Amino acid sequence: MDAGRKQVFQQEGCQGQVDSAESKLGKRHDLILLLFLGFAGLYAMRVNLSVAIVAMVRARPESQSLRDTEDVCPNPEVASENKHNPLKVESRGEFDWDEQTQGMVLGGFFYGYLLTNYLGGRLADRFGGRLIYGAGVTLTAFLTIISPSAARYSTNAFILVRVLEGMTEGVTYPATNVMISHWIPPQERARSISRSCGGTLIGTVITLSVSGWLTETEWGWPSVFYLSGFICLVWSWFWFRYAYDTPDDHPTISAAEKHYIRQSIGHHRGKMGQNVPWRSILTSVPFMTLVVAHVCHNWGFYCLLTELPTYLRNIQHFNMKQNGLISALPYMVMWVFNLTYSSYMDHLLETGKLSTKNIRKISMIIANHIPAAVLLLVPWVGCDRQRAVILICIALGSGGASTCGLHCGFQASNVADYNSLLIGIQHRRILFFFFLKRKCHITVIWCKKINK
Repeated sequence: MDAGRKQVFQQEGCQGQVDSAESKLGKRHDLILLLFLGFAGLYAMRVNLSVAIVAMVRARPESQSLRDTEDVCPNPEVASENKHNPLKVESRGEFDWDEQTQGMVLGGFFYGYLLTNYLGGRLADRFGGRLIYGAGVTLTAFLTIISPSAARYSTNAFILVRVLEGMTEGVTYPATNVMISHWIPPQERARSISRSCGGTLIGTVITLSVSGWLTETEWGWPSVFYLSGFICLVWSWFWFRYAYDTPDDHPTISAAEKHYIRQSIGHHRGKMGQNVPWRSILTSVPFMTLVVAHVCHNWGFYCLLTELPTYLRNIQHFNMKQNGLISALPYMVMWVFNLTYSSYMDHLLETGKLSTKNIRKISMIIANHIPAAVLLLVPWVGCDRQRAVILICIALGSGGASTCGLHCGFQASNVADYNSLLIGIQHRRILFFFFLKRKCHITVIWCKKINK
């Protein structure tokens, strides 16, 4: 807490209460825990297909024959007498999807995701982040559970379900931003956002680790969808039971914590009805800087999130169980770095050693430039499994610094400013996700050719 605000509290005779509320665990920390678990479930439902699709799709002869020319990494699982007969390898799978169909299946989620970002923010302002976030997770859980049936019914039905999942998940981040703007004091936001959004990494780690094992069991790939969907339905009961939109709505919050939050955040303006300042948005240099930073960071993050299991299986030839564990490792590194780095940045901010602007700049340099430089080295290590995995871990791990950079820019304490920000972010997602899958496939092909 800065010295000026502490002085105000001392003049009001509230310094003891404020220090107590700031140092103790309170209801705002309960909210962070619920958001952490919610994001873990959301990303479990988002990334489960990345591993499951490897087991769902049977190897196509034309794809296998191309390996001799595009993929020079030897497959250690293939016996010496079968090296020249790749059609016998990994031919199991229910679905005969070519690369284009797989791209549509994997990318369907993101096409739906871009449609509801702005809607989620406006609905959260009107009806509260608790309802919109909870409904987003719950509806996505139902859609995840019916995904195996949809896939077996038809490919188009499965793609439609994935699009709908993207739409229901698309409201969750805007709803989170609304709730955080009401609950979390500015001086706690870097570490609070890191801890809540850290659920995305833990959900990714657990799902990627478990999914590879589940696909090898008698329950097969459908169990990946059933398990993640059921867990999120259980979570939804706890969310609607213990989460509240604002501190004023919470029936058991202490007076000290409520006062601390109010004094730190200030007064929120009216929720709806403001005219959207389109011209100011589109001509705002800070805002456009945030958009560019988010596009650059998310492009690499989601390409790896979606394509990493396929890369590890088709190029580095890890088996399904190894694939899940190795795919999860970079996200565990990212989570640990995220927690450590955000706590240290909050310490530097509170002690006045770095300004907020410098922390944001340094964080985005680490989050964007280090992964870019490291990922350029991946094709050059060729078929060296260990070095490739180490480089990917460094790239994704350093990306965790983005929490103290661009992500802290979303939680404006002024609701009207937040809505303006969210509208522009929606346009950023439209440009980003529309080309996501095509660019990811181009990247994978480029890596193959470099390896050759």
